[in-house]
Amino acid sequence: MGLLRGVARTAVVAGTATAVSNRVSRRQANRWAGQQEAAPPPQETYAAPPQQAYAAPPPPAPAASEDVIAQLERLGKLRDDGVLTDAEFSAQKARLLAG
Repeated sequence: MGLLRGVARTAVVAGTATAVSNRVSRRQANRWAGQQEAAPPPQETYAAPPQQAYAAPPPPAPAASEDVIAQLERLGKLRDDGVLTDAEFSAQKARLLAG
């Protein structure tokens, strides 16, 4: 009989320990859930994104060769009509060819 009593006692102790452990786990889970519901959600702080250095936009593309030719023709006509002097024509022509 002594052996049976020892086995029974061990079963009772183990069962009681398991029941107590499960109850403690449930209580803790309920307490943590209640704390999460009651507490406001933590505010997420975001670091400001690093400022990106943007390259300056490229200078406007030089006028197409057809545009330059058309402008030179207009300048030549203005010079021929006497609206522009030879010095003004040369300065404007240099400006157009330089881009």
